[in-house]
Amino acid sequence: MITGAGAGIGAGLARYAARELGMAVVLADVESAAVAELREELTAAGARAVDVWCDVRDPAALEQLAERTAAESGPVRLLVNNAGVEQFGYLWDTPVANWQRLVEVNINGVFHGIKAFLPRMMAEPGQSWVWNLSSIGGVSASPLQAPYIMSKHAVLAITECLYQEVELAGHADHVHVQAVLPGAVASNIFESAGAVEDGDLAAAEDHRSAMLKVKAAAMDPVDAARVFFDQAASGEFYLRSQGFVGDAMSARADVLTHRRAPVLPTGEFTVPAD
Repeated sequence: MITGAGAGIGAGLARYAARELGMAVVLADVESAAVAELREELTAAGARAVDVWCDVRDPAALEQLAERTAAESGPVRLLVNNAGVEQFGYLWDTPVANWQRLVEVNINGVFHGIKAFLPRMMAEPGQSWVWNLSSIGGVSASPLQAPYIMSKHAVLAITECLYQEVELAGHADHVHVQAVLPGAVASNIFESAGAVEDGDLAAAEDHRSAMLKVKAAAMDPVDAARVFFDQAASGEFYLRSQGFVGDAMSARADVLTHRRAPVLPTGEFTVPAD
């Protein structure tokens, strides 16, 4: 069960799960045409796939999706709360509507997915997994995309707390919670990122251009999926697409340990070599 499955990391996870692992996949997204096209691609190759329109901002929609999935496809063994949006520009220039939409998708969407699916997964006797999509941004700071960075810190905290709560409730023997931290993985999130309507428009668009350069050198989503599945199978909690995500985690720990103020990045954004 993958939210935001129409493109990027969500689509990469779906392709890998269906083609390489033989999993049946439920593709959920607000972009109906995108998931329909992906479903056709997967089923044409002999995979089992269902596409569903779903807005993760709506808790009732997630609950209905959980009920429908259980009835039509059986127990969910892997829940991927992946749907997310970006926002560029100075924080004080960010439109209120864009802030609210980002919070509703990136944070509330994860919560709604957990609330709708996790109780059913805990009630099932088989092994199951919950993956929540954070980011390298969940362990770092970056100017001109503060709303997104904030949301990914929140998702990481939610996931760490959820890991503890599943253990506390006595379900850790069969429900495995893991945090996914992509580094630079190709997606359309930068093109579709929110902009600013007033203030420093140039700064927002310059940052979009910088991120699109990062995308040009980014990892293929299917390759990233392979890494995530391999790390998950080995029992890791923090699933990292590239080694430099681990470097960012260490750098974050060092900053907090020594109580250093954030340092403004200099130079162009690039994809580090692993």
